[in-house]
Amino acid sequence: MKLLLINPNTTAPMTDKVLSVARQVVSPGTTLVGATGRFGAAYVATRSSYVIAAHAALDAWAEHADGGFDAVLLACFGDPGLDGLRELCDVPVVGMADASIQLAASLGKKFGIVTGGERWGPMLHEFVASRGLSDKLASVQTVAPTGGDIARDPDGSMALLAHACKAAAADGADTVILGGAGLAGLAAVIRDQVPVPLIDSTEAAVRITEAVAASKLGKAGIGTFATPPGVPSIGLSPALAKKISG
Repeated sequence: MKLLLINPNTTAPMTDKVLSVARQVVSPGTTLVGATGRFGAAYVATRSSYVIAAHAALDAWAEHADGGFDAVLLACFGDPGLDGLRELCDVPVVGMADASIQLAASLGKKFGIVTGGERWGPMLHEFVASRGLSDKLASVQTVAPTGGDIARDPDGSMALLAHACKAAAADGADTVILGGAGLAGLAAVIRDQVPVPLIDSTEAAVRITEAVAASKLGKAGIGTFATPPGVPSIGLSPALAKKISG
């Protein structure tokens, strides 16, 4: 099995970090290939950088589309470009946030989310609503450092993250998601301090991507995620323009 992991921001060390954590989780024989956004913000933490990252995610897929992949993992919590990728790709696409919240919702009546970057609060409430799970969201807890900041100084952020996870549990969460590429691998460090199950968004997404790829369900031929009709474009990379044109 071969999986493409797309980090739609421009920080290559973050891609490497997520790949490192993911390779500890995948089954023997599964190959992971990373792709980092060619343009955009160093870290996605605002609405504007989120929109740009969606374009970068589509661009990254187009550049790697002929690589023989069995599935794609969009490795950015909040999943910029997820539905666009599902429309264009001929293989399954799993979003880090989408996979994590679906898993969390299956483990209890309510779940919480903890992530870095204060502006993610309302953005994640909107994302959860878009997936039809608002009634299962206990709370979103954000810490001031962004995921990029946390990735650079994880030790200095552990107390903040543990406190936020405990706050989410106190709000009624039966499970808590530690969400974000920059937080990959950190759930294991603070799990003993959190009184409810703590989900690492990277680990959850990798396992679900493998399972989806193994199912070999194929591409929808009709409906929302069927391949769209071609359309002319201007200013896109040659690879993405080709995908858009059909």
